[in-house]
Amino acid sequence: MYKMKKLFIGIVLVLFGTTMFAQGANDYLEVSRGVIKTEKKAAIAEAMQLTEAESPAFWALYNEYNDKMYKVNTDLFNTIKDYSDHFESMTDEKALELWANTSKVESELLKLKKIYFKKFLKVLPPIKTVRYFQAENKIKALIDAELALEVPLFEEMK
Repeated sequence: MYKMKKLFIGIVLVLFGTTMFAQGANDYLEVSRGVIKTEKKAAIAEAMQLTEAESPAFWALYNEYNDKMYKVNTDLFNTIKDYSDHFESMTDEKALELWANTSKVESELLKLKKIYFKKFLKVLPPIKTVRYFQAENKIKALIDAELALEVPLFEEMK
């Protein structure tokens, strides 16, 4: 669990600046993603305790899954950025659009989990497959917790 704690510290440091909405947000996001990707992979490796036989198939599938997750998480980042761009001038219509976009991202993430859970079962025993998704969920919870602290609630415009 040392790697998971180290990952949490990395996520906090990386995400702390994302809600400052600096002009270079896209560049910052790419650097942040690189740091998180490296730390996450180390945490997953520690949690999984793969055998030599399991490792090649797992990491190939892991990379495929995370490439798909990257695309969906880009949509989430774009929604957060859209929110920040309209924070001072929020309308009811924009609020509903942002909610729809967020719900779409959550649906896409769930869909990917269901698809890839079945794929991981083909290369790992059930206990290790569930362990992998537990680790993914813990990492996502850390990121979501930081975002919840950093992204302000909607305010009514007066």
